[in-house]
Amino acid sequence: MTVAQKPGLEGQLRRRLEKKPLLLMTHLVVGYPSLEANWAMLEAMDAAGVDLVELQMPFSEPIADGPSFVKANHDAITAGTAWDAYFDLAARASERFSFEIVFMGYYNSVFTMGAERFCERLSKAGMKGFIVPDLPLEEAAELTAAARRRELDPIFIMTPANSPARLAEIGNHASGLVYCAARKGVTGRKTDLSEGVAGFLERCRTATSVPLGLGFGIRTADDVRELRGLADIAIIGTAGLDAWEQLGADGYLQYLTDLVAETA
Repeated sequence: MTVAQKPGLEGQLRRRLEKKPLLLMTHLVVGYPSLEANWAMLEAMDAAGVDLVELQMPFSEPIADGPSFVKANHDAITAGTAWDAYFDLAARASERFSFEIVFMGYYNSVFTMGAERFCERLSKAGMKGFIVPDLPLEEAAELTAAARRRELDPIFIMTPANSPARLAEIGNHASGLVYCAARKGVTGRKTDLSEGVAGFLERCRTATSVPLGLGFGIRTADDVRELRGLADIAIIGTAGLDAWEQLGADGYLQYLTDLVAETA
């Protein structure tokens, strides 16, 4: 099967990778600091040339997230952000912008809605897949089956703590892309990319043929540059939120533009 024939999110990412060696995925928490600010962030992402965006549904116990995102989740919930606002933003963004969009959130939110309804709403909103970091592979069969019926891709996570056998097991179920967490712990802390990351990505590459995204602690243009030839996608999370809060809208756009420049 050629790149042009690959289905779903993987095919879309492969077509982008034909034009440049590395893609950029960014992240925002829907409802933080406001839905209006979210739209301005998305406009900046599109203007900068971001390839893929995670829209996070706020949750009360975001166990994979560091302090910045924990606060963002809490404040978004306090402001009343719920499913309808989430999917409205996602649908408007998928119609307006050129990047691909995936869901990020926690399984309690998905379980409460139900697998079929959740996947139906993702599909109708123009989203391509989902990241649910607290759902183990062994318990994901129902959600994965519902996703396949809607041509959505479950995005699984590989970590440096996974054994080769576990990486192979995850790889056997992978589609769209794999999220490679650069280290143990939660998001936000800077990662030293010289400490075993290349070897970890090699192990992940052995376990799956889908594109590899590296996240957890990627913060600067230099970090993105270091991933060229190692990963397929650089994933920016907390650093993007920090840039918005510290630099303002114009500085945020420049920050993203500088990151994208290192992917070409």
